[in-house]
Amino acid sequence: MISQRPKSADLYPGPGFRVRMDFPRLDAALLKRFQEYEVPEISDVLNRLYALDAAIICQTNKRHRLCGPVCTVHVFPGDNLMVHKALDVAKPNDIVVVDAHGVRGMNAVLGDIICTKAKHRGIAGFIVDGLVRDMPGIEHLDLPVFARGTTPVGPLHRGPGEINYPISCGGIVVNPGDVVVADISGIVLIPRESAEDILQRLDGQKAHQETYLAAVRKGEFSNAWVDELLRQQECPVYEGDVDTDKVLRSSNDAQ
Repeated sequence: MISQRPKSADLYPGPGFRVRMDFPRLDAALLKRFQEYEVPEISDVLNRLYALDAAIICQTNKRHRLCGPVCTVHVFPGDNLMVHKALDVAKPNDIVVVDAHGVRGMNAVLGDIICTKAKHRGIAGFIVDGLVRDMPGIEHLDLPVFARGTTPVGPLHRGPGEINYPISCGGIVVNPGDVVVADISGIVLIPRESAEDILQRLDGQKAHQETYLAAVRKGEFSNAWVDELLRQQECPVYEGDVDTDKVLRSSNDAQ
């Protein structure tokens, strides 16, 4: 009788089971400048395509904010071996971003023990596309943890998985060294190679935005631009009851 386990149960070194110990990081002073801007502002200049799924929210203090370089982790469903290893890989102020298979994940991939260790290592926080647990033990650490939710179901510790290779988190491709900014408004991902360009856009719009918002707060604004867009698209504008047969004017006459 054959008593050996099938070869399909083996783990193979390489894609799917590998660790990269380091990655290029942006200058700390440049990273700090992103703290001057709100998450929605950053999302706007990224053409609204780099915000993570809104279901990934802060599970700790709602005032928590993250801004820093990403250390990526990809785990096998229900397993967190590579999250543990990430504690040895991530450097102080790194943000560990975990692809834990989103809504398909059933097991927590981190809890109070990992978070306590991460706090000692100077890791800035976690963003998990999946579930976490042990929130009472995490909350007193003052360590930001963003995730889809919580569960009492713990993980296994056997692999496979990857560290510091491209992952998917909240519907966005995330590479090690990218920049993430997260707070109560949501989470936005800035590709590392575009970070300086994005900052230039933000800086260029800052004065205009501040002037505009100050005027709005005082009630000094006009929606003429809305009418102009409607006019350009030839949107009909009805005066009164649209069920009548009378269309009194079109948007071309709205001015």
